[in-house]
Amino acid sequence: MVTRVAMWSGPRNVSTALMRSFGARPDTLVVDEPLYAHYLLATGLDHPGRAEVIASQPARWQDVADQLTGPLPDGVEVHYQKHMTHHLLPQIGRDWLGALANAYLIRDPAHVVASYAKVRGEPTLADLGYVQQAEIFRAYGGPVVDSADLLRDPAGVLARLCAALGIGYTPAMLHWSKGPRDTDGVWAPHWYASVEASTGFAAYDPAPARVPDRLRHLVEAAQPYYDELHAHRVTS
Repeated sequence: MVTRVAMWSGPRNVSTALMRSFGARPDTLVVDEPLYAHYLLATGLDHPGRAEVIASQPARWQDVADQLTGPLPDGVEVHYQKHMTHHLLPQIGRDWLGALANAYLIRDPAHVVASYAKVRGEPTLADLGYVQQAEIFRAYGGPVVDSADLLRDPAGVLARLCAALGIGYTPAMLHWSKGPRDTDGVWAPHWYASVEASTGFAAYDPAPARVPDRLRHLVEAAQPYYDELHAHRVTS
């Protein structure tokens, strides 16, 4: 019996480190942001490596959904799908999500907005994925992990997450080797330098977020959605 974990995360989170953690399991196959090509084509956005991303994945969301719910290689017991929640555009069907064990990686909006503002000056609420996370959670439920809890106590939170997903926890999830992975998206050279240099989760940074005044409204708009999911988070 394969457990297909769809981990829905917003940007500027520890989603790639969590993918590394699951990729360190001997029973797990990971897939990196499988809806990215469709997202770029549908929105027309010019992200780094855009042409390479589009060439590397199916462009139709229906084909992506078929792959994510279809046959897997022998020996795979966990299929870990790292999703950026904002890639789930309104025109994408939702029925296939019911075949997945949906889970959610969240982060305090003030920290997300402060971090996002450094790489894109004027993000929108849709860019941050909170609304989409709440939509999926209301429809399908599933465990919620707050990145701050995860960084404070990786072993404890991962153990509770695995229990909620119905899979066994292994300490192998706490450490991984440096370098790229064949399963990384082709965009990795643009974004994954810090993860490629890591061998485990970074220490939690308690420093307060510095949100530009012009973006405080965005934190206020995202906060109710974050609070809704935060109330259901797994803790150690």
